[in-house]
Amino acid sequence: MTRPPPSARTSTLRFRKPLVIGLVAVLAAIVVALGHPLLKASPTPSSDSAATPGQDSSPLLPAPSLSDRPPSHAPHRESRGALDETDGVVPDGATVLDDAVPAVANLDAELLDALRRAARDAAADGVTFTANSGWRSAAYQKELLRKAVAQYGSEAARWVATATTSPHVSGDAVDIGPDRATDWLSEHGSAYGLCRIYRNEPWHFELRTDAADRGCPRMYADPTQDPRMRQ
Repeated sequence: MTRPPPSARTSTLRFRKPLVIGLVAVLAAIVVALGHPLLKASPTPSSDSAATPGQDSSPLLPAPSLSDRPPSHAPHRESRGALDETDGVVPDGATVLDDAVPAVANLDAELLDALRRAARDAAADGVTFTANSGWRSAAYQKELLRKAVAQYGSEAARWVATATTSPHVSGDAVDIGPDRATDWLSEHGSAYGLCRIYRNEPWHFELRTDAADRGCPRMYADPTQDPRMRQ
């Protein structure tokens, strides 16, 4: 075969080089457009979205402190020991209408009357007031405080008062359940003079006779802020 003269070969090479470069560029563009897996870069999670596999990637909030969360139930429901109903221990399912239960019957007469009026009106809304605790003997209160100290240590005073300062011992406080009842009382209780006293105890209600006209007083954060507990 006769080889072309050098000038012809140079022209051919000059023609083929841009053609090859052009074809490579076109092929590369097609591959990228099709999202070929070999050309996909592994995504790098940003610092605010990275999550461990199987975990929610939403930011984790710190666990609430004891001051922000009351126990799942009042501490006194955990301990009965040798104490009985004559000390104020409440049988399961007792309501504020149960005269045979000393914890209810020994409440202050005005408080009990207000509770029963509220309970009857709440019943029309399908809400029942369970008495989780009411009047307590001094012995019962001392036992509750002893167990609270064992459970909460230096925080015990935020949940259980002494026998000399507790409004339960004097018959001036009641602990209501379940949540539907406490919600109902929180909304309507002032009309009957029934008020929540402590923010950390949504179940604890006392009588404030002027609440119907003035509304319930501002709540204390917990019993340690109540001047009555410092006597």
